[in-house]
Amino acid sequence: MNVFLWIVQAVLAASFAASGLAKLTRPEGELAGRYPWMETYSQGTLRSIGVVEVLGAAGLIVPAATGIVPVLTPIAAAGLAVMMIVAAAVHLRRREPSGLLVTVVLFALAALAGWGRFGPYAALDL
Repeated sequence: MNVFLWIVQAVLAASFAASGLAKLTRPEGELAGRYPWMETYSQGTLRSIGVVEVLGAAGLIVPAATGIVPVLTPIAAAGLAVMMIVAAAVHLRRREPSGLLVTVVLFALAALAGWGRFGPYAALDL
């Protein structure tokens, strides 16, 4: 189960890092085509979301891999799960079923990682 959780964490970290870096480095107009919901938010809000995604991605891997405050790994997973709940609400409000599907999958993976690292597998060697 430990290896499976690491795989889930790596997939989540890669997804959130890529998405967050795109929001931090690309202009708003370029991103609006990829993410239709962005048209309703300011550039500052998009950059803030990008920062949270990149920090969450780092939090999924770095603390557990280094052994330095490893409790931050499940906290990062839980934070990303909460972020996906908010994202799902945005997609529902905007009637974007394609965005909702990705959000639900990311939520499920983040919840699984958080549950695994907080719960029964927290005592395992990370």
